[in-house]
Amino acid sequence: MLTAASAVTGMILPIGLASAQTGSATSVQTLAGNFGHYRFRIGDISATVLSDGLIGGPPRVYASDAPEAELQQVLRDAFLPPDRLTLNLNTLLIETEGRRILLEAGAGQTMGPQGGRVFENLAAIGLRPEDIDVVVVSHTHPDHVGNLRTADGSKAFPRATVFAPRADWDFFVSSDPDLSYMPVPEEFRRNFASAIKRSVAPVTNGIELYDAGAEIVPGLTTLPALGHTPGMANFLVQSGNDQLLLTADLAYHPIVNVDRPWLPGPDRDKDTALASRRRIFDMAATDRLLVLGFHYPFPGLGRMLKTDAGYAWVPLNWQF
Repeated sequence: MLTAASAVTGMILPIGLASAQTGSATSVQTLAGNFGHYRFRIGDISATVLSDGLIGGPPRVYASDAPEAELQQVLRDAFLPPDRLTLNLNTLLIETEGRRILLEAGAGQTMGPQGGRVFENLAAIGLRPEDIDVVVVSHTHPDHVGNLRTADGSKAFPRATVFAPRADWDFFVSSDPDLSYMPVPEEFRRNFASAIKRSVAPVTNGIELYDAGAEIVPGLTTLPALGHTPGMANFLVQSGNDQLLLTADLAYHPIVNVDRPWLPGPDRDKDTALASRRRIFDMAATDRLLVLGFHYPFPGLGRMLKTDAGYAWVPLNWQF
């Protein structure tokens, strides 16, 4: 019917939809042209989730202590593949007091070819990298700092002041970090470490280092969330009675780190990270805060529900 209608009206179907007409009734096609930005408000603050794309890896990396049979059952029940867990890259643009502030720079191409989309999504809302005044990163892993550097080595956000946690900078940038705790091959660790230094090189002069707990600008406070890295912070955005909590990498995917209590393998200090996760998730659940998960399915917004077994992730209803 759609094919006939397009012939009558002159409508051109997206390639994915057109090809789906000849496929089986049970196949799912990926359509081109879906939005990579999502607008909402936090009181008087205009906020936009900007996708930087996707990364991912073996599920075991993100659920290091999960019994294998149970992990595979959880993946099946969520209709996810058994061998790869896909993670989103949800950066957040807030516009307040005449400034545009980007929370998390995103991965760029540092962790795979599906990253680096934040610039096209900025363009989709009518902005350029030059329009960003401040970039704040929660920690200095490549998927959070990769977009700070352009392909030619210059600053990707040429006018922006960049803020990074001091303890992370000392560990990952000012020294040669020991990444033996990461459950990945040695070559991956070497590439990971070099990607950090390469990504932050253009902003080393003029970097603003902060300690978790500091207020970056009015309405934007950092919260200590140590353990994943030496200095990782969470962000609390507040305007009037409205608040938004950004949990960075306290959890990678809700099905393995929220709905299940499994420990992320990349946490440097798993005991400290677990304590941070429980403390901040408890706060989010008790105060019924709106939460943005950096790696959660786009747009990553929802709430934490306290349960007898721990927590549950409740996605926010889509707002058109």
